[in-house]
Amino acid sequence: MREVAVISFAQLPIVRREDERDDIEMVLPVVTEALRASGLEKRQVGFTVSGSSDFLTGRPFSFVMALDAVGAWPPIEESHVEMDGAWALYEAWVRLQHGDIDAALVYCFGKSSAGDLRDVLVMQLDPYCTAPLWPDSVSLAALQARALLDTGRATERDLAAIVSARRSAAKKNPYAQLKGDYGVDALLEAPRFVAPLRKHDCPPISDGAAAMVLATGDLARKVCSRPAFIRGIDHRIEPHALGSRDLTRSSSTSLAAEKAGALSGTFDCAEIHAPFSHQELILQEALKLTNGTEVNLSGGALCGNPMMVAGLTRIGEAALRIHRGEAKRALAHATSGPCLQQNLVCVLEAG
Repeated sequence: MREVAVISFAQLPIVRREDERDDIEMVLPVVTEALRASGLEKRQVGFTVSGSSDFLTGRPFSFVMALDAVGAWPPIEESHVEMDGAWALYEAWVRLQHGDIDAALVYCFGKSSAGDLRDVLVMQLDPYCTAPLWPDSVSLAALQARALLDTGRATERDLAAIVSARRSAAKKNPYAQLKGDYGVDALLEAPRFVAPLRKHDCPPISDGAAAMVLATGDLARKVCSRPAFIRGIDHRIEPHALGSRDLTRSSSTSLAAEKAGALSGTFDCAEIHAPFSHQELILQEALKLTNGTEVNLSGGALCGNPMMVAGLTRIGEAALRIHRGEAKRALAHATSGPCLQQNLVCVLEAG
């Protein structure tokens, strides 16, 4: 297998509603910054792949229009996934294994504020048995949270502690949407939004964009003083029918972590894509994280969750810590679908 590393990452500040810029105007600055920070010329990038959702945007082939941000010249080899940008990164990693190119550009964008996200996400569900009942995304997450609490493996205080820690950590992240000091007792006094979840247990409506440049071994070491090498990456999916899986555990995350080599050794930090507070507890258990691993130092998805972007951002944040010398080995995770249906795990190491 060829060595592949993250050599640059750029993101927009996460906001609740992006009224001033369209998709192209959101993508342009992050692509420009990621290419600038990579030290590569545009002609050296042999493959470009994006992650977004036409359904979320509300118009067909929106990803084609967003390509204007990449530029019309020189001609490029391009692809797109109707998924979070983390899965676009996976396609770029596979493409780089072919051996004929040495660098790839990955970008993603999403405007969750364009519609009612709780209703829009119903379209991810089984169209025959589940979607006609129209259970919104927050209600499904609340069912999952209740199932977890009923097992006795977590309490509402545990959920509040997660929120408190992530909001506090986000104070150091200039891109985070929500941040600040929130005591656990104060959080528990907040009214329930969809029982047992309170509003702070849920991800904020978020708009954003991000971009990343990947490069193979020698090129990565040449242009980046401390590249973050992808030592393992894998993604898995669970059954579409919610009733056919244990919602209190994430078997797909466990399997992806095993295949990616994430269950051996220790990590200096981990970025976990957990849109809801209880999901972080489920994921930490699935990933078998030790107490010495610092989790979601960026604040995570609880402090900013742009659809189609938040997963790639977890990988980008983990890579940046390696770039800055703050970590030697980092774990990153991305999720998609209702109740942690699809999960990707990525192991990053300093090279």
